[in-house]
Amino acid sequence: MSDTPQDTKPHLRKTRVGVVVSNKMEKTIVVEHVARVPHPKFNKIVKRSKKYYVHDEDAKAAIGDRVRIIETKPLSKLKRWALEEILSH
Repeated sequence: MSDTPQDTKPHLRKTRVGVVVSNKMEKTIVVEHVARVPHPKFNKIVKRSKKYYVHDEDAKAAIGDRVRIIETKPLSKLKRWALEEILSH
């Protein structure tokens, strides 16, 4: 049995770091995350990018900002992430 009680276990949510590519919507930004993963057959490191729709309540993020996003409950049809912090402008 573990030493820590169940209620003190931290919430495990996925986080990503990416660059804001669009902020044209109200309270929503689009963040592009680039992952470096090995190719399954050739084992060469390749870049894979994915865009996430992110909830930005106060519209603080601007295009080009590097941000950290965190997984959250579904907020709309496409939004499942929320802005955690702006790392650099």
